[in-house]
Amino acid sequence: MMAKKLLLVDVDCGVDDAQALMMALAAPDVQILGITCCHGNTTLENVCKNVLRVLKTCDRLEVPVYGGASRALLGQNMHASNYHGVDGLGDVPDPTCPGLDSLKKEHAVLAMLRIVSEYPGQVTLVATGPLTNLALALNMDPTFPQKLKSLFIMGGNMESRGNITVCGEFNFACDPEAAYAVLNGFECPTHIATWEFTCNNSLPWTFYHEWISQDTKKAEFMRKISAHSFAFTKSRSNHSGEIWTREFVSCDSYAVAAAIDESFVSSSIHCAVSVELSGVLTRGMMVLDPLGKLQKDHKAFIMTKCDIEKLKSLLMEAMK
Repeated sequence: MMAKKLLLVDVDCGVDDAQALMMALAAPDVQILGITCCHGNTTLENVCKNVLRVLKTCDRLEVPVYGGASRALLGQNMHASNYHGVDGLGDVPDPTCPGLDSLKKEHAVLAMLRIVSEYPGQVTLVATGPLTNLALALNMDPTFPQKLKSLFIMGGNMESRGNITVCGEFNFACDPEAAYAVLNGFECPTHIATWEFTCNNSLPWTFYHEWISQDTKKAEFMRKISAHSFAFTKSRSNHSGEIWTREFVSCDSYAVAAAIDESFVSSSIHCAVSVELSGVLTRGMMVLDPLGKLQKDHKAFIMTKCDIEKLKSLLMEAMK
């Protein structure tokens, strides 16, 4: 019997984090050792509640959940309520949702350090929100990245397109210092699903409607929590040239799909990366270094193409 892939998932649970989590929970060859929560799409408290809602929907409340960083390293916070809803899951509350007393008492960063030390060289860390928890883990234990099998990130950009600032992708722009620390301090194999990559490998709306129309409890949950973001996206597509409004983009699902199926990514750029911290217009922008000007030994894999049919299959299975 083949050993299961061991995953640690760090989220700022909005709608696409929920989609990605449900994909990982449905994968038969994956064991999620823990879910760590970070500020981002909504407040930390909402993020924790949202993860518990997802686990309840999937009948997987045995998966441990840990609360982590409630703000960026420098303290300023931004949220994405226009897309995800104020609560992060489309503002369709569930009065039967498990309370915050269902969280583990251990802080997310301490849980990360402990879990990875218990399984050295075996854990794949997937980060789908701001990288604050990862940066704090690095500061507490500089050997933390060496103990990871690999790191998969949804965040950053490769063509300087922004979605929250002129040149900044949301997760990196939320905490540029954390993103900088992780991209310059983690030397484990690092795979990045950028904003433009997800948009360039989007799914048709016909698939989206087929996906959420399945007659299951999970699909009903997804229909409810996705309605707000669907309406927002459609309203933007009527008077916008933005690439992400044209089709269905479940950003975080790309990083999770890559982590659970190594054949998902069909093409990538292998080069050093960093993050701009001081630019007036470019703060939080990820910088690619194909010419080697940064003189960094560690290079990341920047995803460029993927197997769209495989993504569809993983998403469909997540709703069954």
